[in-house]
Amino acid sequence: MATRERLDLTLRLVQGAERASIAELARRLGVSEMTVRRDLDALQAEGLVQRVRGGAVATRERREEAGYTARLGWQSAVKDRLGAATAALVQPGETVLLDAGTTTVHVAAHLAARAPLTVAVLSLQAAAALADVPGVRLLVLGGESRPGERSLVGPLAHRAITGFSFDTFVMSIGGISAIDGWSEFALEDAAVKQAALPRARRVVVVSDATKLGVRAFVHVAPLDVADVLVTDAGARDPDVGDAARDTLTALTDAGVDITYS
Repeated sequence: MATRERLDLTLRLVQGAERASIAELARRLGVSEMTVRRDLDALQAEGLVQRVRGGAVATRERREEAGYTARLGWQSAVKDRLGAATAALVQPGETVLLDAGTTTVHVAAHLAARAPLTVAVLSLQAAAALADVPGVRLLVLGGESRPGERSLVGPLAHRAITGFSFDTFVMSIGGISAIDGWSEFALEDAAVKQAALPRARRVVVVSDATKLGVRAFVHVAPLDVADVLVTDAGARDPDVGDAARDTLTALTDAGVDITYS
């Protein structure tokens, strides 16, 4: 994966654990310990982590800067293609639950073409993107806005989700692996996804190929809970790595359809 995307994943793994060892980061990212050391040095130079013996800890005062806003522009062209491909799977008249994340905002931007729709959102950014869109009935689910991510989490979000049934849940994800299935970096985001999964007739996961083979800290669900994965053509790169290839095989074995954008 590209250096910037690997730094993003490394940072979120450190933030999710508060303290992460070099060996654990190498295992979860499928890279060498030397690569992890270089990446931690780069993140420390930006003030995003602090190196400690054998690993790193999160730097809390810079956490919000390393969140949604910082990642918004990364791979924006890829994410827009993913958004268009995901929106194309939604049929007019459906009721859709749209997860939080930088990629799902691009999905929101393309949903206007699929109207009429009812769309419930789990992020402030998706709400802003769909506000006043003709033909879209927008439902902003309750919850607490998670600092730095602007995702809606917590008991209010869980309670709101369980009051609905959806045709499609469009889920973003932090990590996908043959070993851990779908996983996330934060407990709060994982819990919201777990509440949403049984409320949808169909689950469409949207994720760029850098998440393939990555094991984030919080297990969300096994691979077979999803019906479709929308990812980018980078997943077909011959140099994608063994962990990513094993994950693609496991997805196929689990009956998940893979759409490449």
